[in-house]
Amino acid sequence: MKIWTGACLCGGVRYEAKGELSQPIACHCSQCARTSGNFAVMASCRSDDLALLASDTLSWFQSSGSVRRGFCARCGGNLFWRSTPDDVVYVTAGTLDRPTGLSLREHIYVGSKSDFYAIADGLPQKREW
Repeated sequence: MKIWTGACLCGGVRYEAKGELSQPIACHCSQCARTSGNFAVMASCRSDDLALLASDTLSWFQSSGSVRRGFCARCGGNLFWRSTPDDVVYVTAGTLDRPTGLSLREHIYVGSKSDFYAIADGLPQKREW
């Protein structure tokens, strides 16, 4: 069984995910842009497969009625996205230890992407989810 590991910039939050991670998606919604500074790339796993190895600085923000975002309160690292009551958690792909072996699958919420970049990689694009 594959074990994926990752952390925020300062190491205050470390995690591991056991089993499968989905091929990541790039989300261009305004909330992801505001939490990451640009679009966010996320890979998902079952919530039960994610274990926190260090979480002293982990904080959760309720960004909408059913969505919570996990970040490091010390370095500001954008780590997790979770919709409740779903049993899936999305891990920010940039926080995974390398090499990941993952490949970007598609772009979502391109209808609300910012105007300072173009998406030109030929991958599928969805106006919303």
